[in-house]
Amino acid sequence: MTRFVRSASLLFSGVFAGFLVCVLVLENSLRGFDASVYTQTRLVELDSLDKLASATLIPEMITTVVLAIRARGNDRRMVLVAVALLAVVFATTFAINLPINSDQSAWSVPTPPSDWASVRDRWQVAHAIRTVAAVLAFGVLIVASQVGATVRGRVRRVTAAVGV
Repeated sequence: MTRFVRSASLLFSGVFAGFLVCVLVLENSLRGFDASVYTQTRLVELDSLDKLASATLIPEMITTVVLAIRARGNDRRMVLVAVALLAVVFATTFAINLPINSDQSAWSVPTPPSDWASVRDRWQVAHAIRTVAAVLAFGVLIVASQVGATVRGRVRRVTAAVGV
């Protein structure tokens, strides 16, 4: 069971972190364009990307919390660090990104709001914060899986050597 939960946590964590990195690159690429191009791209992003974020972040959080409950020792501490990083992702998303997404969904391509650039900047800074947190969480989960596998391998070798 723990192996399955760890694998699911790693899968969802990797897909979610990769998704956020892609959006970060796209958003950075848009910085050189005008308000109407940015607005049109954001409206396209808002059409379905929130669904992908939910479909990956929610299972990632659930499987990582379950993994933290099932883990022991240093493995648990590392997984709890990943959970804390995911809490940063959740908090940033709910406090900053989602309210801006809601406002931006009503923007008009021909007539974006006059403060569009400052709204964009706030969204992008928050997105960068959650992207870094998600990538770090993924990295911590990878390290935890390798540390746990190494310890489990040593225990098996010692157990086999003493005939238990």
